[in-house]
Amino acid sequence: MTTTLITGANKGLGYETARRLIAAGHTVYLGSRNAERGRRAAEELGARAVQLDVTDNASVAAAAEVVEAGGGLDVLVNNAGIETRGENNTVLGAADVTADAMRTTFETNVFGPVRVLHAFLPLLRRSAAPVVVNVSSGLASLTRVSTPDDPAYAYPGVAYPASKTAVNMLTTQYAKAFPDLRINSVEPGFTKTDLNGNTGTQIVEQGAEIIVRMAQVGPDGPTGGFFDAEGTLPW
Repeated sequence: MTTTLITGANKGLGYETARRLIAAGHTVYLGSRNAERGRRAAEELGARAVQLDVTDNASVAAAAEVVEAGGGLDVLVNNAGIETRGENNTVLGAADVTADAMRTTFETNVFGPVRVLHAFLPLLRRSAAPVVVNVSSGLASLTRVSTPDDPAYAYPGVAYPASKTAVNMLTTQYAKAFPDLRINSVEPGFTKTDLNGNTGTQIVEQGAEIIVRMAQVGPDGPTGGFFDAEGTLPW
């Protein structure tokens, strides 16, 4: 039996990923910052609820104890993420972004995965086939954001793309440090979720496809890569 933890999983891409992996036979721990929302979502899906705020050391440590007591961990999906916006839900461009806005974004999107990885690595390394999926973004690609005819070029925000580029570096460095792990970054695509005010161009079932696929890679699967549903993406 494969045991999987998904952060930020009480809604959106995390919820759909949990649903799909449960259907594939995984035992899923549904990580949620809000314990009650997590409990309700877990009941709906047949998952195990675990309170997990990726910005809080004590919360992450407590979650690791729960998962360890439950028998260990094989797959970690770092899905929890935010996009810090300004007044009227506007994207903060280069003229408006502040250090505080950057710090808030990085606390969840970058320091969160580091915090979770640090806490759960001992469990993952005991698994026969450990897998980590870091949910990144096409906006993390320096190549795409700097190519004028790419849709990512037009995005004016600073904090969110910078945080996801940092996530890709985490993927690269952890993959080198732990060659027994399969650890990859994925780009779900512009999906309708609360993160973007449901303005995305695809539904969660489409967005979760690459997350679910990479959560199920075997020991001979890729590691240290950046993928969307169509294949490898440029850094």
